Amino acid sequence: MDPPSPGDQGEASQPLDWRFAQVFGERAAGEDVQEVDIISAIEFDKSGDHLATGDKGGRVVLFERTDVRDNASRRELERQDVPVTRHPEFRYKTEFQSHEPEFDYLKSLEIEEKINKIKWCQTSNNALSLLSTNDKTIKYWKVQDKKVKRVSVMNLDTSQSLGSSTAIASTSSSKTPLPNGGCSDKFNCLNTNISFPPGGCPSLRLPVVTSLEASPVARCRRVYAHAHDYHINSISNNSDGETFISADDLRINLWNLEINSQSFNIVDVKPTNMEDLTEVITCAEFHPIHCNTLAYSSSKGSIRLIDLRQSALCDNHSKIFEEHEAPGSRSFAEIIVSISDIKFSRDGRYILSRDYMTLKLWDLNMDSGPVSTFQVHEHLRPKLCDLYENDSIFDKFECCLSGDGLRVATGSYGNIFRVFGCTPGSVEATTLEASRNPMRRQIANPTRPTRTLTSFTRGVRRGGENQGVDANGNSLDFSTKLLHLAWHPTENSIACAAANSLYMYYA
Repeated sequence: MDPPSPGDQGEASQPLDWRFAQVFGERAAGEDVQEVDIISAIEFDKSGDHLATGDKGGRVVLFERTDVRDNASRRELERQDVPVTRHPEFRYKTEFQSHEPEFDYLKSLEIEEKINKIKWCQTSNNALSLLSTNDKTIKYWKVQDKKVKRVSVMNLDTSQSLGSSTAIASTSSSKTPLPNGGCSDKFNCLNTNISFPPGGCPSLRLPVVTSLEASPVARCRRVYAHAHDYHINSISNNSDGETFISADDLRINLWNLEINSQSFNIVDVKPTNMEDLTEVITCAEFHPIHCNTLAYSSSKGSIRLIDLRQSALCDNHSKIFEEHEAPGSRSFAEIIVSISDIKFSRDGRYILSRDYMTLKLWDLNMDSGPVSTFQVHEHLRPKLCDLYENDSIFDKFECCLSGDGLRVATGSYGNIFRVFGCTPGSVEATTLEASRNPMRRQIANPTRPTRTLTSFTRGVRRGGENQGVDANGNSLDFSTKLLHLAWHPTENSIACAAANSLYMYYA
């Protein structure tokens, strides 16, 4: 990512005006949400024309963009600085059952059908390809439009059949007519002496087969199983289009898309004695351009960059990115530094990481510390004890970058998400709610995103309740959280999940 031009910096310094675009699966007030319908993964494809979501019921739902034809004129208007009033529009395309609940009899363990991650693969022959995974099994799907054929015109209609049958019965008393107006006796039917009344025995018509409108059909091409002893937390496609990685708590495996019978273990952090285990792998991602480079994060807040050319088993990293804090400086420090998600910028120059309290932007050329740190919900720091008691402190929030690299976004509690400008001097820190009115939860003083508003938390009783406050002093429910979101690869458009609803916004 080259440093933004002065024009870009000027554009980035102005906070974007976010507006509601669409919602899928919106629930009515008071309507209960089924656990299986809760969205657990969101992913745009590289073109941004397709969007996939996975849920806790093991289903994958695909959406397609409907305004693709207008893209050329849209880009031309953007070049001429003409405001584009239309926003990206998507529609439901298809859905399929990707995973089913299973049971591991050797370990007496139930395997949930919940979709942990979805990754799009390269398109071929107009077929959409994607990988989806639950805790143990990865599947490679191809979705292609197929025309369904059906018989649309049968032999004769009922009125003709009845008239024909009557005519035959009157001329040949002993022979039984057939339903299609024919005769069971070949000789009598072909007897030229038999005279038929007008319209008595019309000619036989063959059935007509017609092709209906093409409908998408999903087929599972390969299943990659039995390679992980622990729960899979991430999968990532390589830029070579041929391989991908899958990561669990202690290992990262390298697969070839065409071969599901074997994988290669490239990272193994499992100690000889499990009592010596001090950190686990939390996320792994391939570099978007260099096929030999990948990064993985850990529960200790570090990001390791490894080069596949160095050795078959990459136990040694080429670079490590971490920020050291004074021991005992903050309570629950060991828990809240755990990185839940990492994302490369589109050009691979930067890595964005999300831990429990902050977003951090790292420059691959500078491993001394992050170039930017964004406080996501600093007002919750006095409530870490409550968050620990109700297990909210272990929630895994995702993060994303805009395609131009000028902004970053991540979710928080109360179904809100935050958008930060990451250019030098930017003070953009917008708070949006996953609803039809996204701007109604604006935090006061967005220019001071690191402010700790302890005054609003003093009046909240300590205990196991799920209620807290946001930075405006509003009641905040820790059970409503926005964990999953994705930024459109080429436009300022964000898709995010609030329980079973998919909300889309544009700027």
